[in-house]
This record gives sequence, structure tokens and C-alpha cells, in this order.
Amino acid sequence: MTLDVEPELHRRVKMMAARRGLSMRDFCVGAIKDRLAFELGKTIGSDPVLEELWDNEDDAIFDEL
Repeated sequence: MTLDVEPELHRRVKMMAARRGLSMRDFCVGAIKDRLAFELGKTIGSDPVLEELWDNEDDAIFDEL
């Protein structure tokens, strides 16, 4: 995946990654995972139908993300 971002955002991501001793890739992947967990938690937790559809053996591989 390639993302084109404005220079100021690139600088801020690079700075935050360096502060945490992470590569920019690891910092961005972590941020994406955190956001997905947050969004999925909001969606799945609030809808029992979606929760039932999502929580099954076929989709168990996604629980590891």
C-alpha cells in the first residue's frame, strides 16, 4: 500500500514514530489497527446481527489482526 500525504502530516508521523522507536511503517500499521478495532467495536458492539455475522469460524482469521 502506498499513501500520498501532505508534507506536514508526513513530518508529524515521522516524528511520532521516532519518539516511539518505531519505523514509520510500524507506526502507521499500528494506527490503522487501532482505528479498525475502534470502528469495529462501535459497529459490532451496537448491532447484535452484525456481531453474530462477524463472530464465526470462517472469519476467525480476522480476530488475529
